[in-house]
Amino acid sequence: MRVGIIGGSGYVGGELLRLLLFHPEVEVTVATSDRYAGEYVFMVHPNLRGLTQLKFAPMDMSIIKSNCDLVFTSTPHGSAVNLVPKILELGLKVIDVSADFRLKNPEDYVKWYGWSHASPELLKEAVYGLPELHRQEIKEARLVACPGCMSTATILGLAPVVKANVIEKDRIVADVKIGSSGAGAKPSLASHHPERFGGVRAYNVADHRHIAEVEQELNLLLGEPLKVSFTPHAVNMVRGILSTIHVFPLKNLASNEVWRIFRSQYEKEPFIRLVKYKKGLYQLPDPKVVLGTNFCDIGFEIDPRTNRLIIFSAIDNIVKGAAGQGVQCLNLMLGIGEKTGLESAGFHPM
Repeated sequence: MRVGIIGGSGYVGGELLRLLLFHPEVEVTVATSDRYAGEYVFMVHPNLRGLTQLKFAPMDMSIIKSNCDLVFTSTPHGSAVNLVPKILELGLKVIDVSADFRLKNPEDYVKWYGWSHASPELLKEAVYGLPELHRQEIKEARLVACPGCMSTATILGLAPVVKANVIEKDRIVADVKIGSSGAGAKPSLASHHPERFGGVRAYNVADHRHIAEVEQELNLLLGEPLKVSFTPHAVNMVRGILSTIHVFPLKNLASNEVWRIFRSQYEKEPFIRLVKYKKGLYQLPDPKVVLGTNFCDIGFEIDPRTNRLIIFSAIDNIVKGAAGQGVQCLNLMLGIGEKTGLESAGFHPM
């Protein structure tokens, strides 16, 4: 399978290159970057030095058409919406890692992103690229829309208890901590190291756009509307997300009941690990443990005093939250082993 990456110079584009260069079933034939066209990719992604002689190409549909069977679009939000229809017209499949095809309702783009969707007919066709919820649809898709990173962590943490219908559906609170790479490769004052270092900064505290994805997917699972309160925090790490989710059971739940709910959903999932130990340093999920991997670690604690269930979900925002999840979807679309090119342990210490 000849694979192209449109927007290969960003952090997600670099992670796609890192994963796909060693993937046994694909060949990376094109990586585009108008800014770095003609430069070796390792000049932008130095971790790839000595591993590839691929150069960035300018964005040119004729190059894509001649050299690719499937394309990853890893461009800023609002850019892929104009590119994807043209790529599909060439007969190629697309895995989009931007936000441009994640939401099913076109009006949600006006509400959450501030622009009208140029291809609303494709929103119906696009498959939300979360394999744990949409595996069969992904296998048959020609357009997959990968979830947002904070959405991924939060949805995976909540899906089992929502599907089991054991929590209050209007009292769900997600407190999400994310590393600086989540802001992308183009710096802003907010992501500038001296401004970010040493702090914990809440932002978009009541209206973060990932709420739309979280509610969309959980509403589908439950079969009726629910509401999620969601607040992200910029914290002093480069990679990683920890979503700490507070939910309130409809009745008192024992620990073994919660275990049963999570195991029934995730027991056979290749990239979900249930983490709740009574000894050791990492007794609950910690993003440090999953860095560089496609794992999502999920754990929980019960607060009987307030009848509160606290769920913890940890991922690497660039891998399971973006590029790794895209490769997982690619494997499903190719009909090969889902873990192909993604089996690796994280680093310790880190």
